[in-house]
Amino acid sequence: MPRTASQTLKVGDTAPDFTLKTGNREDWHLSDFRGKKNVVLAFVPFAFSSVCSAQLPSYEAELGRFNDLDTEVVSVRMDSGFALAAWAKSMSTSFPLLSDFYPQGHVVDTYGVRHQAGMAERALFAIDNEGVIRFIEIQDSPGNMPDNENLFEALRKF
Repeated sequence: MPRTASQTLKVGDTAPDFTLKTGNREDWHLSDFRGKKNVVLAFVPFAFSSVCSAQLPSYEAELGRFNDLDTEVVSVRMDSGFALAAWAKSMSTSFPLLSDFYPQGHVVDTYGVRHQAGMAERALFAIDNEGVIRFIEIQDSPGNMPDNENLFEALRKF
């Protein structure tokens, strides 16, 4: 059964702001979306892993639905920008893949989703356009895949 709160955050909290690099080494700021768009942060354990390599293409296939709900989707992981750029190219993803590589896992820790084995847990945070966390789903095992319909149901309520 997925958890609906992290070690540090719960639904209703203000999402901590952060800046991370994309696989193309461009800065991506959560605060750029405040007052403009909802944001889904998809924390995933590792680039090139089998479940992550299925999860991200499922979001790419649903970008029209995310756009209809005025929502930006991004992925966060602790891999290097070089690994993320190669992974994005191999999967043909067009949404940002963010590197929480240095300092290692700072955003993962801020959001309270570091797995006991050291990598990010598989977790979703849906943040409304005012910066408030409205949905959290953290998988109890890195091998479990989140249900996109639960996420879209939550986004429709914003």
